[in-house]
Amino acid sequence: MLNRLEAQSPDALLALIKLFNADPRPDKIDLGVGVYRTADGATPVFAAIKDAEARLVAEQASKSYLGPEGDMGFVNGLVPHIFGDATPAAGRMDGMQTPGGTGAVRLALALAKAAGATRVLMGTPSWPNHAQILADLDLELVGFSHAASDGSADMAALRSALANAGEGDAVLLHGCCHNPTGVDYTHAEWDEIAQLLSDSPVLPVIDLAYQGLGDGMEEDAYGVRAVTKACSEVLVAYSCDKNFGLYRDRVGAFYAITGDAEATKRAMSNAASLARANWSMPPDHGGAAVRLILEDAAMSAKWQDELASMRARIAEVRAALAAASNAGGVNLEPLGRQKGMFGMLPVSKEQVQRLRDEHGVYMAGSGRINVAGLTLGNIEQFIAALAAVTAEG
Repeated sequence: MLNRLEAQSPDALLALIKLFNADPRPDKIDLGVGVYRTADGATPVFAAIKDAEARLVAEQASKSYLGPEGDMGFVNGLVPHIFGDATPAAGRMDGMQTPGGTGAVRLALALAKAAGATRVLMGTPSWPNHAQILADLDLELVGFSHAASDGSADMAALRSALANAGEGDAVLLHGCCHNPTGVDYTHAEWDEIAQLLSDSPVLPVIDLAYQGLGDGMEEDAYGVRAVTKACSEVLVAYSCDKNFGLYRDRVGAFYAITGDAEATKRAMSNAASLARANWSMPPDHGGAAVRLILEDAAMSAKWQDELASMRARIAEVRAALAAASNAGGVNLEPLGRQKGMFGMLPVSKEQVQRLRDEHGVYMAGSGRINVAGLTLGNIEQFIAALAAVTAEG
């Protein structure tokens, strides 16, 4: 039977990792892989996580199953950070732990389908795995432009998409630090989106994967909170992989907001059934470490300080890029106004290939760059390389 299978193309970014690692040039620059990097190019373990893991080693009494819902202390501990004063009344919301933000997105979209969704509106470009999950679930993707030509959000396209949507439709929105464009909705735009959704049968699904890496934990939660206040039904997918540096531990959470307690129970019973069929039980270690941090004021303060330093470094790199005056045919100014780790450069696949071959600059073929892959020490090298391949258009 296995001889009937057709070979699939490898993931482009995973293939890029191998190419970068095999490159012997000492001044090569990795802007492809979507992980945070320090000014030294490292992706460190948070000191707060090390403290929490030490406590786990000393105090954890069992590795027995937790159940499909995972560590509910972790799930509930995130609630005030995500929802704040928008936390729904008792009974209207419940959640569960998932294997990373990807697992949370998968669960949210599978639950939307179980509830009758057949189409999902989504701004493009988006994180590539969004489309792959939709395809695997046999949900129709209805794309609309996310970013306008001036580097702001394309609100006209979103308004049109929602105006033409109806029963059986969901909309997938990035909560902050949009991947791959870095173009976020303003607070005023989120208020408008919330109002549009409150007057619509469209189900909001919000992917909040980078909270704290944009303007701050509170500021980056504005969109989720605006939509949660305005709408009776919302699904939220959350990731701790980035803002706690727990990439390989796969730490995520899923939340369902409904109209009443009975609807919440039905939604979560379906979510538990879907989770059981997909991964049975979520991994515990990373979620347990996050729970300990959220429960301990000193560790929580240490984590917030580390997150603030990450945010400041990203902002510093963005400001330096925006101030660049000689990047050939590329205007880098919009990068200074965008948020999070990612941005899009208007370069062709041929120019991306030249950047790699001639200058050792590795980035996605789409033009997406991981801003955190740059440092104040290699920005000039990157800008010079970009100028060299784009100066003639």
